[in-house]
Amino acid sequence: METSRKIKYSGIDRLILGIAYVLLGLFVLSIVIPLIYVVLASFMDPTVLNNQGLSFRIKDWTLDAYRRVLENEMIWRGFFNSFFYSLAFTAISVFITLLAAYPMSKKEFVGRNFFNVIFLITMFFGGGMIPTFILINRLHMVNTVWAILIPGAFNVWNMILARTYYQSIPKELREASSIDGANEIQHFFKIMIPVCKPIIAVLALWSFVGMWNSYFDALIYLNDADLQPLQLVLRSILVQNTPQPGMIADIQSTAEMAKVAEQLKYATIVVSSLPLLIMYPFFQKYFDKGIMVGSVKG
Repeated sequence: METSRKIKYSGIDRLILGIAYVLLGLFVLSIVIPLIYVVLASFMDPTVLNNQGLSFRIKDWTLDAYRRVLENEMIWRGFFNSFFYSLAFTAISVFITLLAAYPMSKKEFVGRNFFNVIFLITMFFGGGMIPTFILINRLHMVNTVWAILIPGAFNVWNMILARTYYQSIPKELREASSIDGANEIQHFFKIMIPVCKPIIAVLALWSFVGMWNSYFDALIYLNDADLQPLQLVLRSILVQNTPQPGMIADIQSTAEMAKVAEQLKYATIVVSSLPLLIMYPFFQKYFDKGIMVGSVKG
């Protein structure tokens, strides 16, 4: 029976490991502490929070911020829109990315180098915001869901990642399916797609998170309030409850508005982040595998 042997580190090795652990611990704390602060502050009375900081007395805690947020009908409309946009964008983006990456993973594909250059150019150069808006307007997609779903559906970096993952899959699978009479389309959908679940999960997670957090495109292209995603709705709520420079109002009203804005700020962060925090653990088992396998050519 084999016994595990402990690795003996020299003094320099222990010093380097100690420094690495300290830096890693500081990095983790820099992420965890703000998250904890935001969650706790969202439950606190803003007056107490501004004057005393965080308090753990029950009487200083309140659910008024969440009540204000969740009682707003536009919040629920924004939730529905964001889920729809995120799910639809994820499906479109992942499907297009996988289709583009499949032929690009084959060395015998005619024009492979040409398309590689074309794709890489788009990673560094773009038309800019105004020409893009003119294009979307000429395509009659302004103030429609297609202005959110179509323009950014194809991501070159995701395509490169999927292409590398395809190249790590043994070629014997293609030879075996070819012997069974499968063409390229049958091989792609019946063999490659089931094998590529890890990378599909990674691309889906990235696409979903990117669309969920996106608001700039909706700010530019969507004029109808019923089409606006959650991020834009939350932004509107904060803007409406934040005192603006030059606003004519009495001191009490201004102070109350500032108090409400401070209270809503943390609650909206928690509300908008909660779906992603719930979703991530279900994708975590695929995430590491998809990244590691897709980054090494087999």
